[in-house]
Amino acid sequence: MTTFREKIREQVTNNALQAALDANAERRIQGRIKAFTTLPDPQERRQRAHAVRADVIEHLDEYLEKFIAKVTENGITVHRAKDAAEANGIFLQIVGAIRKSPLLIAKSKSMVTEEIGLNHALEEAGHRVVETDLGEYIIQLRGEKPAHIITPSVHLRRHEVGELFAEKLGIPYTEDIPTLTDTARKELREVFLNADVGVSGVNFGVVETGTLTLVTNEGNGRMVTTLPPVHIAVMGMERLLRNLDDLALMLSLLPRSATTQKISVYTQLIHSPEKDQQKHLILVDNGRSRLQKSHLQEILYCIRCGSCLNACPVFREIGGHGYLGTDGSIAPYPGPIGSVVSPGLLGENYVQLAQASSLCGACKDACPVDIDLPKLLTRVRAGESGDQGNALPSPVKLGLKTYTRLATHPGLFALSQRLAGLGARLVAPVSAWMKFPAFTGWGYSKDFPRPVVTPFRDRFNREETKNAKVFSLKEEKKGKETKSPEASKVNLVGRFTEELLALGGQVVICKEADLSGKIIALLREKNIDRVQTWDQIPGLDEAKLTKAPPNSGGEAGILVQHEADESIKAGITGALAGIAETGTIVIPGGEGQPLTASLLPEIHIAVLRASDILPSMETAMRALKIAKAPAVALVSGPSRTADIEMTLTIGVHGPGEIHVFVVT
Repeated sequence: MTTFREKIREQVTNNALQAALDANAERRIQGRIKAFTTLPDPQERRQRAHAVRADVIEHLDEYLEKFIAKVTENGITVHRAKDAAEANGIFLQIVGAIRKSPLLIAKSKSMVTEEIGLNHALEEAGHRVVETDLGEYIIQLRGEKPAHIITPSVHLRRHEVGELFAEKLGIPYTEDIPTLTDTARKELREVFLNADVGVSGVNFGVVETGTLTLVTNEGNGRMVTTLPPVHIAVMGMERLLRNLDDLALMLSLLPRSATTQKISVYTQLIHSPEKDQQKHLILVDNGRSRLQKSHLQEILYCIRCGSCLNACPVFREIGGHGYLGTDGSIAPYPGPIGSVVSPGLLGENYVQLAQASSLCGACKDACPVDIDLPKLLTRVRAGESGDQGNALPSPVKLGLKTYTRLATHPGLFALSQRLAGLGARLVAPVSAWMKFPAFTGWGYSKDFPRPVVTPFRDRFNREETKNAKVFSLKEEKKGKETKSPEASKVNLVGRFTEELLALGGQVVICKEADLSGKIIALLREKNIDRVQTWDQIPGLDEAKLTKAPPNSGGEAGILVQHEADESIKAGITGALAGIAETGTIVIPGGEGQPLTASLLPEIHIAVLRASDILPSMETAMRALKIAKAPAVALVSGPSRTADIEMTLTIGVHGPGEIHVFVVT
């Protein structure tokens, strides 16, 4: 059995892994920083988000009761599971009622299902489970666990994926990422269309409306929740928000932190089952109640963005598969967050993970809900991870207690620093400092820092005095800038157009009288003679689409149908609203408004009235009656992925093109 330390040594000497992890970290970190500069108040939002999550966790039982009542009222069957075994048992009972075996189960990415081992339980029962997120699909074919919360195949290079697809899918070897992505699209399209059951996680549950929120980019999340006759959502019981205002706040933070986007391509708001569909929600405890009552309660604020993994210098070296339990198993949650969550939920087996941290604080700085991860990591190290027992040997615990005594008394701390610095010069005047592997293991990979005579505080105070005038001038300039008059009112149509174009979408601004003709011209340009549409789309004259154009020389009109058909290449929908700040269109689903029209075809055409464009997500959530529709899809550009070497590829499971006709 490979031990934790042996695995670390193996990972840090793997050159291919190091290159993959470095590329991920650099792009994610820089992308996140850039994405947050587009917010006017990022720090204030982090604090608000922290307060929202703190309130929910503090009053979790009360909010759960209200949420369950609302979800049940909406027509979704709710099940509660105290642990992994009960959650898997409930799932098997639901699918057992279908009276067909084996079942084809299409699964969207979900960390809580990794936590409870759902795939293994279903496969043992004889069912076929297919992961449909590209990264998850790749690692499933390899028989591996996810290496990252957001990017499961972050550890792989393109040649490894090419070799895998050649071996498992029988295609000619290629390293071309669009070709590899298209191969996965074709393979998984049959799974979506034929699946008996769809499985998803839940990013957020909204108590006020009973909304299940899913945030994805590829379109597979929409597929598994929309197409199969049975949809089962699995949700950690802590993933609640109080209302839609809270949801708007989190949607401004989660994508920026997770994938460096202002907003993900697809945000689904599910309220009730589709026509002729069953929907179930399994709420999983599995240790969360115990965590809520422990010193690690704050870890339940986590929204699973994975940002702390990208920022962590240790994760960047060892990757997700480097986080092993004492039994040699890979922790379901790696990185800084996993080093607290995994032992907190799953026990003493993963307590040692907290040692894989430099406590540099980068994880706290990156966290969109401002979780104090270094504090929680030290608590796990000190044996405060619930009822798992003490993880540290007595000498180390004594050392930590001594350090705590010194560090909490400034005078003693300053004196100890000076004495240590003087002692260091006497005991070890040479540059090499002592190592203590026998006591702490620290010296296996790091040198204990040599104390200095002049403490950091003294040096900092000198620099602070020197630069006080500079800081003062900067603050004065900042104050003057704050007082400057605001810019003129934003042109919402212009802003919406700019944002959607940046995401790879297309915008056509036209008068209502010209709408049908311009859509026909686009369809002719794309050689499309058949479309799926809603029953009615305001402003669109369906008769004009179906009528042959004058002097057409026998050319037929566009064939219009309202039912889903895999062979149809274009779908036309209306839009409830547009959101200017993110280039998002709001697509409701329900009777006469099939969500498949914006999902299955390769090209999505949407009709949006200019008067329905709203400035922000917050405004949209307040203004729109989204809870009236069975489901709502917020669509921001064509579907995309970056699961292979962080290379952006357009057109995965959802449409590869989106054209929005803005009607003035």
